[in-house]
Amino acid sequence: MMQLHKPVNEEKLREVLNEFTGKIYQRPPLRSSVKRNLRVKKINKIELIEYDGVRYALLRIDCEAGTYMRKLCWDVGLVLGVGAHMRELRRTRTGPFTEDKGLVRLQDVAEALYRLREEGKDDLIRKVILPGEYSICHLKKVVIRDTAVESIVHGASLAVPGIVKLQEGIRKGETVAILSMKGELVALGVAEMNSEDMITETKGIAVSLRRVILEPGLYPKAWKTKSSAKK
Repeated sequence: MMQLHKPVNEEKLREVLNEFTGKIYQRPPLRSSVKRNLRVKKINKIELIEYDGVRYALLRIDCEAGTYMRKLCWDVGLVLGVGAHMRELRRTRTGPFTEDKGLVRLQDVAEALYRLREEGKDDLIRKVILPGEYSICHLKKVVIRDTAVESIVHGASLAVPGIVKLQEGIRKGETVAILSMKGELVALGVAEMNSEDMITETKGIAVSLRRVILEPGLYPKAWKTKSSAKK
């Protein structure tokens, strides 16, 4: 919900909203957890669901992750010349999660935690907290050898020899999930090769890391240290 500081014509409002569709420049607001560097974000669609003709505009926005809605509302108000701010925010989808499947309210989490602590029953907590692997079900997967896991969690890029198997259709530049042979989510990365090249090549970097998920120390190190080399 966006609140305008002064009334505007609905046609003008629609025109300005259309201007914000596509790639936009956005600087995070003052109260944010990231550096306030100018960033490029993509707005796939802005739908004006309802406008009372005075102050309140109900919007449905499909956008890239990391887009600040309160900053978008402020920018729309700036272009309109009347000012605006975000009145209310409701997240209806993120990644594979939707309101019908996966997304829950903080109230649901609080009730599940209370039931676990006070009654010792974990039925509700199992419904609201899903395994981390569920969050990457929409990504293509690359499975790696056990001997490559510890190198990955210490920040090394994934080389071709470390791959056991992978899904078809991976394209260079695509975000992929790196899994262990047990199905554990090890890391997220960006494909540096197509899946066909990962299969046929014998060396080279297949995936560069974006974020490590698995904690270190769970798998043996496959590289030699100076002390072990002397022995």
